[in-house]
Amino acid sequence: MEESISGFKRRGSWGEVVEHGERITRALHDAGVEGDAFSDWNEWRPKSHERLGEDVNEKTAQQASVAEGEGEKAGKTPNDDLKSAGEKLSRSYEKVEEGDNEAAVESWQDSINYVARAADSVGRKALRKVEDTVYRKVMTQLAPYYFDNELVSANIQQVGRGTGDEEFVFEVNVNDDHLKEQVSETLKQFEDEVDRWHIDTEKETEVAEAVEGVETPVTDENKDSKSTTN
Repeated sequence: MEESISGFKRRGSWGEVVEHGERITRALHDAGVEGDAFSDWNEWRPKSHERLGEDVNEKTAQQASVAEGEGEKAGKTPNDDLKSAGEKLSRSYEKVEEGDNEAAVESWQDSINYVARAADSVGRKALRKVEDTVYRKVMTQLAPYYFDNELVSANIQQVGRGTGDEEFVFEVNVNDDHLKEQVSETLKQFEDEVDRWHIDTEKETEVAEAVEGVETPVTDENKDSKSTTN
């Protein structure tokens, strides 16, 4: 592993970069990190049973997608919001006729907000469709697969294509400097103390070693998911 200001980098086989992700995940867990940002990272990081151009590609496209707007988060379609906008507008006219100008303005503003939310939802869906096509067909040919949130920034790519041996480069940066120092110290301890790191396999869906803090069962060394030796 190489450590620099840009993060923790590992170059090697698929098993070795998977191990790199697992060690960083375990170091984050040991530092007390939890919550959605940690869960999102743990979901995205490459697994032993996955393939870069298929599984990691899919997960990267999903996490890179435009976030949901307020209407989508509320479970409302653009048509739902437009219907609500019409109802609020009708109520605004009623309040004007009743002489309640304050309530009329409030209903009118609500109507505008619903229209804006509907337009936002339509726009976001259109953007997702375009960006998904562009990302899958163009960007993955030009740039590494990447992940980025408030906790971790990471990228992984295959290198040395055509040489006969698959080799990958996986770089992970912890965005908080204090937390990054803690992770660095834990990774150094792993280098010094862990003789064999048992890579999680697909059947171990709870990511026992990385997340729950218990020892991962030793895998059958005759299988493709065998442990790696440091």
